[in-house]
Amino acid sequence: MNLQKYLVLVCFLILANSILKAQEIIKEDTSWKKNYRSFPTKENDLVHTKLVAHFDYTNSTLNGEAWLELHPHFYATNLLKLDAKGMDIYNVSMVSIDKNASVNKPLKYTYDGLILNIELDKTYTATQNYTIYIKYTAKPNEYKAKGSAAITDAKGLYFINPLGKDKNKPTQIWTQGETEGTSVWIPIIDKPNQKCTQEFQLYVPSKYVSLSNGLLVKQVPQNDGTRLDVWKMDQVHAPYLFFIGIGDYAVVKDSYKGKEVNYYIEKEYEKQARQIYGKTPQMIALYEKLLGVPYPWAKYAQISGRDYVSGAMENTSCTLHSDAVQQDARELKDGNAWEGTIAHELFHQWFGDLVTAESWSNITVNESFADYSQTLWLENSKGKDAGDYENYTGLRNYFSSPNDAEKNLVRFYYGEREDVFDLVSYQKGGRILHMLRHFVGDDAFFKSLNKYLTDNKFSNGSAIKLKLAFEAVTGKDLNWFFNQWYFGNNHPFISITQQYDINKKQVLVKLNQTQVHNKLFEIPVGIDVYVDGKRNHYEVWVKNKVDSFYFPAAKAPDNVNVDNDKILLWVKNDSKPLSQFIYQYYHARNFMDRYEAVSEAAENLKNSEAQQLIQDAMKDTFYIIRGKAINSLNPATITEPLEKIIFNIADKDPSNTVREEAINTLGALNKEVYKDKMITWAHDSSYSIAGAALDALDEIDSTTAKQIAFSFSKQVIKKRLNTTVTKLLAKYV
Repeated sequence: MNLQKYLVLVCFLILANSILKAQEIIKEDTSWKKNYRSFPTKENDLVHTKLVAHFDYTNSTLNGEAWLELHPHFYATNLLKLDAKGMDIYNVSMVSIDKNASVNKPLKYTYDGLILNIELDKTYTATQNYTIYIKYTAKPNEYKAKGSAAITDAKGLYFINPLGKDKNKPTQIWTQGETEGTSVWIPIIDKPNQKCTQEFQLYVPSKYVSLSNGLLVKQVPQNDGTRLDVWKMDQVHAPYLFFIGIGDYAVVKDSYKGKEVNYYIEKEYEKQARQIYGKTPQMIALYEKLLGVPYPWAKYAQISGRDYVSGAMENTSCTLHSDAVQQDARELKDGNAWEGTIAHELFHQWFGDLVTAESWSNITVNESFADYSQTLWLENSKGKDAGDYENYTGLRNYFSSPNDAEKNLVRFYYGEREDVFDLVSYQKGGRILHMLRHFVGDDAFFKSLNKYLTDNKFSNGSAIKLKLAFEAVTGKDLNWFFNQWYFGNNHPFISITQQYDINKKQVLVKLNQTQVHNKLFEIPVGIDVYVDGKRNHYEVWVKNKVDSFYFPAAKAPDNVNVDNDKILLWVKNDSKPLSQFIYQYYHARNFMDRYEAVSEAAENLKNSEAQQLIQDAMKDTFYIIRGKAINSLNPATITEPLEKIIFNIADKDPSNTVREEAINTLGALNKEVYKDKMITWAHDSSYSIAGAALDALDEIDSTTAKQIAFSFSKQVIKKRLNTTVTKLLAKYV
């Protein structure tokens, strides 16, 4: 064999082998697709948890003593299995009473670093409670935990800047239980279908405050610079909702119907606490009214944590937020960016805490409801347009991730627990609830939610239990809906065409399901046909690949509005003419009617009627429509009269969002005449207005923009202004 050819062959074989090995390495593990995720089997039930905790800031550990009261769920047993991740276990004993005194009897146990298997002193029946004592040290920093996109870490207990070495960060302790992180800091049955009462005795530095579930019933100063805080939770809830928070916070007190509603906030933001959290009592009142179920817990508190691993967490009676919730006065000029999250976490106190998903597979009965609560809050507090826009935003976010479409809402097969916290469980699930509400009507929808909460309070829920509640209230068989949306995946793609028959005086409307997957959806659809200015409403069902509907029309319709209330979770291609979209805007019955019309007009700006629609939309009552109309303008086609309108909006519109869009548009014109105004706007109290103006000024007078950017760099600035200043300094310095 020729040596050169031999070497070539050897290299080829080596390369081929490397490719094969690489393919083996990156081959996706799909074994989880065969692993059915049932709800956790209940062998023992938690009754009460007592914890005495000392926090070692030097080593970032918790030295704890735990007393767990339990009983067998149904079958008699002499074994107890607890989740206990990465701990040092010193003592496991049975607590018994001997001559009115508590006596601990050591028990045999095995421990593998994750599961603590305990041999009880005898066989117990379901009617017999017993109490286990465990002395241990929790070492969260040594426990290697895997997070997810939604919850980026899972070590349960977090010491933030414990030694105070970082002068720009406070010292804090906070916990994150979901999904099963509580068992990193206390031995427990760490499953969502367990519930118990609790008492936490926390030894904390005297200079700090603490927060936990339930009420603070006692504080006792100690002689070593610490204080004993005793928190008691007299209502049962799930272990993943256990919470401890400790730090140097101001506590701003509020109330609702005599219950504490407190805001724990870093002292720098104390003056803004009510601007950030102050709508909470109104939110509680709204949710009580809609659900017909009083707020279930003894108090409600909200706190933030530095370096938090998620957005926020609905711990029972005490929500933990990311520190992004803390906004200064200038940030709040553009509105409270965290208001939706505050509403979301509060709604969890009913859906998630009072009634808890029986398994992570059913997380929809927690998260879909909390997601939809944002629509409910905005709809009731800021008007239907605001609620509709929130609903549309959720729909758009779900559609932004096509790969998620393949996932069922109720997911009995998944790789990791955290995988279920995604755009399906949140945004898609919220939109499914919106459809269900529309289908059964408001009265039946909220009465069904009341029944679901009442029937399952302080216990567990599921999509099946939700379906049963709706069927009991409405008297309707809803299998078609739940099988399709809860226990199925994907969504319909609809092509809409219409044809007017002048002889028969009717319009043919065809709805064609064009999705590539082999699933046809069954969908109730509202259709409005406008003829001679009169709205004629029809209700039809789409069930087939192609459905054809004939509607009477004395003349060609002014508009055919399919899904007239804009509630369906589908992707549609509506081929109706521009004239119908224009008619739709001026006869709109909801936000999406106008939004769709503005979007279509923006694609046809050479049409004079489309231009007029955009100009009229710049005066719309809802700020999102005004902003979209301005954003759609092409600088090359802006006339002098239109430019004056845009300038007036940039200067005086009540919405900073709209003003920002108008300034962006003026900036694109690059006109010297706006220089002085851009300088003025660059010093606006709103970060968004100031940032937009400084960007625009850079196009007109880069020297002045650079000087202003340099002066701003010496101040505390955030959001768009900070982005713009950073960009200009990198560009010119």
